[in-house]
Amino acid sequence: MKELFSRRELVIFGSTVASSLLLKACRTASSTSSRPKVSPSIEGTFGETIKVGILHSLSGSLAISEKSVVDAERLAIEEINQAGGVLGKQIEAIVEDGNSDPATFAEKAKKLIEQDKVVTVFGCWTSASRKAGV
Repeated sequence: MKELFSRRELVIFGSTVASSLLLKACRTASSTSSRPKVSPSIEGTFGETIKVGILHSLSGSLAISEKSVVDAERLAIEEINQAGGVLGKQIEAIVEDGNSDPATFAEKAKKLIEQDKVVTVFGCWTSASRKAGV
């Protein structure tokens, strides 16, 4: 008897759903009266948008499994923005290609954090890509 889903498909689906739920959990109502209170020291640090990094392999051998994750993350961000954003600000996704290469992941993660000033990075699918910059 053939399994309905392979282990890899379940991992991809679970990761996609988890990323989507995490992003959706961050959204707030668009009304400023229901806006949560934020420390004044944090309030002004985001500018007009809240920048988040998306770092997956869009080319190379891992692209076949990671492109759909990028699509899911972009969809979740779009849904959050349509619902009013986070803390009344829109989320701006900055997408980088890890090129299925751990060294490239480390370089792109550094760029996202230091140059693009993102508040978080979604991605680094494989353990090798997460450990490359350590």
